[in-house]
Amino acid sequence: MRAVWRAARAAVKRRRLQTFVLGVVVLVSTATAVTTLGLMSAVSGPFDKMYNAANGAHVVAEFDSSKATTAQIARTTQTSEVEASAGPYPVAVLHRPTETGGPFGLAGVFTVVGRDRPDTPVDTMKVFSGRWATAPGEIVLNVPDGFGGSKLIDTEAHVIAPGGVDLKVVGYATSASNSADGWVTPAQAEALGITSTQMMYRFRHAGSNSALKADIATATADLPSGSLTGTSSYLTLKAHLATGPDTYLPFLTVFGILGLIVSVLIVGNVVSGAVVAGYRHIGVLKALGFTPDQVTAVYLVMVTFPAAIGCAIGAGIGSVVGTHLAQQAFWGISGNYLVAGMATVPTWVYPVVLIGMPALVVVSALIPAVKARRLPAAVAISAGNVQQTGRGLAAQRRLGGSRLPRPVSLGLGWPFARPGRTALTLSTVVLGVTTTTLAIGLSASVLKFDETQNRQDRIQVTISVDDPSAPWHPRGPVHTDKQLFALLRTLPGTAHVYADATARTRMAGSTNAVRMGLETGDTAVLHPDLARGRWTNGAGEVVVGSEFWHQHKLSLGQTIVLRDSDGKQVPETVVGEQSGGGWDVTSTDWDRFIGLSSTQRASTFYVGLSKGTDPSTYAAAAGRVDPGLQPSLNNGVDTIEKVMISVISTLTVMLIIVSALGVFNAVVLNTRERRKDLGVLKSVGMTPRQVIVMVVTAMAALGMVGGLLGVPLGMLAHRIIIPATGHGTGRDLPASLLHVWDWRLQVLLASSGSVIAALGAFLPSIRASRASAAEVLRTE
Repeated sequence: MRAVWRAARAAVKRRRLQTFVLGVVVLVSTATAVTTLGLMSAVSGPFDKMYNAANGAHVVAEFDSSKATTAQIARTTQTSEVEASAGPYPVAVLHRPTETGGPFGLAGVFTVVGRDRPDTPVDTMKVFSGRWATAPGEIVLNVPDGFGGSKLIDTEAHVIAPGGVDLKVVGYATSASNSADGWVTPAQAEALGITSTQMMYRFRHAGSNSALKADIATATADLPSGSLTGTSSYLTLKAHLATGPDTYLPFLTVFGILGLIVSVLIVGNVVSGAVVAGYRHIGVLKALGFTPDQVTAVYLVMVTFPAAIGCAIGAGIGSVVGTHLAQQAFWGISGNYLVAGMATVPTWVYPVVLIGMPALVVVSALIPAVKARRLPAAVAISAGNVQQTGRGLAAQRRLGGSRLPRPVSLGLGWPFARPGRTALTLSTVVLGVTTTTLAIGLSASVLKFDETQNRQDRIQVTISVDDPSAPWHPRGPVHTDKQLFALLRTLPGTAHVYADATARTRMAGSTNAVRMGLETGDTAVLHPDLARGRWTNGAGEVVVGSEFWHQHKLSLGQTIVLRDSDGKQVPETVVGEQSGGGWDVTSTDWDRFIGLSSTQRASTFYVGLSKGTDPSTYAAAAGRVDPGLQPSLNNGVDTIEKVMISVISTLTVMLIIVSALGVFNAVVLNTRERRKDLGVLKSVGMTPRQVIVMVVTAMAALGMVGGLLGVPLGMLAHRIIIPATGHGTGRDLPASLLHVWDWRLQVLLASSGSVIAALGAFLPSIRASRASAAEVLRTE
């Protein structure tokens, strides 16, 4: 074994270029694999760990107190599938409560639960600021831990319920189950007016929606009909958090697969080239007494050594990139505090990759290594002196009869000399072009999505309205919404303007809060592109977000029942589905729902300018309309889109470099094998420039073929990944995101194969052109 190791180590030192190429290829592939696997587990790992630690509820259920007694509801926990439970608790729904002294605005529909303690078997909570409510007139608010921390209670705050009931805020806690907006004593909840009864369950089998539905159906089977009025599942929260990482997963997975395929191809190319270039070395080893198995071991060790180093470095890079990307993926997503700081690459990824990648290298190197094993010593030594170029010479003779310049015709014949190596190199170029095409298509689709959602072509200026109740207590506007509309319309350059506000309400049949966007003004002109359906025509119609659409399995024309600002249940018809927007439901019935907003007025105005109007000048003029307005230009490109484009660009550059290294390695092997031919050509008058042209032509022609094959493959991958990205994030994307190609771009991409191949061939061609003919022929 010592002899094998010494021979392999000497081969590694002698073939420094091949060692470097192999190490870089494995490094890039390993980093991509670690990043992809880390992001795939970013949601399920941290979320499940946190949720189980808090004994989060698998299902939060509400029951009609007039149809089922507290004793009947309590007996729903006696089924075998119920692992733990908490409740029954009285629920009071406050409509349009107000807040004094607090740092957070209250929702229009505010759910208060009567709960005697926070450390229940299900939805176990810890009061991170203040204490639990123990007496009438006290309330604990549900606030994500970290928004002010333990010092929140230092400022006295009150919630004023309808009817003038004053509830002093005595503590802040975080419910992983999001079971309520606030908690009071059970007696206080009854005094506020009980609307329903809450139960929280943890089930033994809770891995899917179907299992949860079956569990809750079994638990409530003995209750009177209509007793169960609404449920919410923890899987909804988990799926919502997954929208961030799932945005990246489809293209990361594809890039990871492409990286692995390129790695296998280049490893095979490197090792097979090492075998061919080392025929004499193989013969010498066998002549010295190395057995066939030892020769195979030499070449496998020679490959595994740089692969192991590249794998280790790549795992470290992938850990840093994967952790950063996993944490960045949750930015701006509601509920991200649940996994804040916990999203990282899990430990199990490292042994899988650190063992799997070298194993993959060994397997891909096994075929050429076995070829080296089978060569008899005499054949190997003699083969090392023979130029096996019969097929290449035959092709060159045919090309020589053409009118092409001789360096070009000679170069076009080179790939025929080694068809196996040519096929591997061509595959590498095809994958490089496929990657480039896919990356450009994805970036174009991301920018198009950002443009369609932010509407840069229709909205040039956004104007935020200061909220006096915000923690920094800005002055706020001095004009009403109606007056601001009138003032903005009178500014020169205003073509269209609309305003929006945010609110929260409840939908019949669900315990989850519904995030509502309210819009008024010229929304019919400035609304975003929809995935399906149309925009609202007025009262009684809503457009819903894709996530909400799929969560509740909605369809166009379906009716949902929402609570308005008076607490009444009103039917709303779903007329459209919107890909983005950030809201579950968007309504233009401003007067009916604006009371649900914490400010009960517009929060932002959006202005579309007439042609020729300068946005900067207009924004400055809008800022002088009212001191409470903060105009800004609508430049688009949100953070998540920026991250996606940067990740796509980084991965693309890495894979293009790897592909170019594969071509580089192939050219080095070709020029080494054909050094005698090059010496003869130089001796008969071929100039160094003509040698460069010949070598680059050989690879550029191969690159052109690779481009013609790679572009359609990249377009096909783009057509698959865009819908997959949408489905992974719970969105139905507009069909326009697929239409980002034109013939000029396709021609440019097809020629990119030649560029990649030419880049890989240029440096070796220069080195070949500088070799002295006398020196080359003398070594022969």
